[in-house]
Amino acid sequence: MTLVTATRRSAQGVPRTAGGRRLPDRGAWFLVLPALIPILVLSVGPLLYGILLAFTDAQSGRTRSTQWIGGLNFQDLLHDTLFWESFRIGLVWAVGVTVPQFLLALGLALLLDQELRLRWLARALAIVPWAMPEVVVGIMWRLVYNPDAGVLNETLHDLGLAGGHDWLSGLGTALPAVIVVGVWAGMPQTTVALLAGLQSTPRELHEAAAVDGAGAWRRFRTVTWPALRPVALAITALNLIWNFNSFALVYVLTNGGPGGRTRLPMLFAYEEAFRYGQFGYAAAMGCVMVALISVLLAVFLAGRLRGGDDT
Repeated sequence: MTLVTATRRSAQGVPRTAGGRRLPDRGAWFLVLPALIPILVLSVGPLLYGILLAFTDAQSGRTRSTQWIGGLNFQDLLHDTLFWESFRIGLVWAVGVTVPQFLLALGLALLLDQELRLRWLARALAIVPWAMPEVVVGIMWRLVYNPDAGVLNETLHDLGLAGGHDWLSGLGTALPAVIVVGVWAGMPQTTVALLAGLQSTPRELHEAAAVDGAGAWRRFRTVTWPALRPVALAITALNLIWNFNSFALVYVLTNGGPGGRTRLPMLFAYEEAFRYGQFGYAAAMGCVMVALISVLLAVFLAGRLRGGDDT
């Protein structure tokens, strides 16, 4: 029996019975558990608890009793114009950061992929914003945008342009100013992902295209972009999720102001939960945001993947 079992091992070394069925490998579960337990405790558990909380009237207060109210929180959300306005601002923020972030990161990745002098130093400097906490980035950019002694206003004044503008308090400039910071802070990870995709493209393809007389743009369109497209799709989808769920950066810069012009959905839910103590209502907001952004992301990915199949 030992000989039969040994001769029926798969090519990967998986033990099988004489009938070809795979034997259970309990040892694999012990290897997975150290990574699985934190996911269950820190991600799946809070998610399920948040969904349950959304169907209650949970509020702050140790003596406050919690009652099951069904879908009343979701009914209130349907008529909450402030929440839907924050959701619209969140979409503008996510798209407004993700698109220029990708375009600038693509250009930077193409530059860093070239044989340049001190390329190692340029690559190290390119990821500096990635190494900085969002709170530090927010404080630094608040100093840049300072209306009295900020670098931006001082530069405009030296150039003979209008200075002294309060960028983060203006109704028309607050959101664009915050988007600029989001693009700057999020470029490094996009650049690193795209640079990795560029370096995985065989150099022989570029050399063959150059021998055939293809110019730089044609080589990018026919060689570089097809190889880079899966990486670009993945990093764009992740950036949309990360940017839509942003909190710390905008909280430090504007705290949702002025007049709610930069109040992202996460800020709105935070205020409902920890400023007004409406935990159940805030949990319902979280559930709606997860559901809607999942649908929008699925539509985006389906369209991009369908476009790739057509080409």
